This record gives sequence, C-alpha cells and structure tokens, in this order.
Amino acid sequence: MEHYTVRVWLPDRPGALGQVASRIGAVRGDVVGIEILERGGGRAIDELIVALPESGLVDLLVNEISQVEDVDVEDVRLIADPARDARLDALETATRLVEAPDVERLFTVLCTDAFADFDADWCAVLHHSDTSLSHAVGAPPEAAWLVAFIEGSKVSEAVAAGASGPDDVAWAPLPAAGHELMLGRKGRPLRGRERRELAALARIADTRWQALH
Repeated sequence: MEHYTVRVWLPDRPGALGQVASRIGAVRGDVVGIEILERGGGRAIDELIVALPESGLVDLLVNEISQVEDVDVEDVRLIADPARDARLDALETATRLVEAPDVERLFTVLCTDAFADFDADWCAVLHHSDTSLSHAVGAPPEAAWLVAFIEGSKVSEAVAAGASGPDDVAWAPLPAAGHELMLGRKGRPLRGRERRELAALARIADTRWQALH
C-alpha cells in the first residue's frame, strides 16, 4: 500500500465528503485520515490521507474525485513516511521549545522543526530591528526582503493576524523577543489551519524566550 495526501476543495454541505470518500473507494482506495485546512464562502479545503494498493491508480483517483459536483483536487503527494503523525510532530515541537535551555537552542528548534513540520522550502527566524537572521534553514530570501514583506503585510488586518496571506509565504510574530518566524513553500498553498499552527508555535517560543530572560 502507498499513502498519499490529497487536498480537495469541496462544497461545505452535508454529504459532500461522503461522496468524495465513495469515489475513493471506487478505485480501491481507503481514507485513513482527514484534516480540515480552511472553511469559508460555502467551501472547505480538506486534506485527506488516502491509502492506495498501487501507484498507478493516482490518475484514476483524481479523475474519480473530480467527477463529484463542485469538487476540485488541489494537490496529490506521496507520503514518504506513512507512520508520521503531523499532530504528534506538533506536540513534540512544542515540547522541545519549552525544554530549550537557551535562546540559541530555542531559535534553532523553532526554525528547524517548523521547516520539517510544514514541509517548507525554507524557514527563518528574523530579528526585525536590525534585519538579521537569527537562524535559517533552506535558502530564504534576503533579510531586507523579509522585513519589507512583513511591513507590507501589516497593511491588511487579515494578513497581519495570520488568517490569510500569499499562497507561498507565512509568518508569525514573536513580539516579546522582537523576532518573526517566516517560512515559504511553493507548489502547495499554505492554508488557514497551517497559518494558525505556525502562530501557535511562535507564541510558545515567545513565551519561552521571556522565561529565559
């Protein structure tokens, strides 16, 4: 069996998810996990974990799901480690943040774990006042660009609050520490639930930073 994450847009109405699950079953697939990433405007974005008996069924799977009225497939990705549990990963990250013995280790854990937990292309902890990076993983844009992005984002209340934003970048403030947590991911839009999770990690890290000072 191979496992895939399947992101779907569907009507936010009773029975819609059941119709999608029925189509998945028609190609011998099994829904083994469901997460609601975003809701609004009468639509929902769900991420399904689907087990398929063989990889050759992926195209047929997408075609079957797309046959459901008002349902669109946003993304399908093979899961390299089916035993991985995203919820457990988040809890373990929170634990490591609380246990960080110093600020350097705190920012290292925050950046490295967020990079892995969100399958990001890059992640950075930015010191806002002097536009320097306290820690980075991957290849983030220049610090000056990151600062400009944050300042521009503050114009929109929804973006500043972390409720929305561009598909490929998300950020969350650490106000007490005077830092920002930022990450980027192309090809798979960052959704509302992920932005809220990022903000929660930033709040935990900010609280730990205060305890270390």
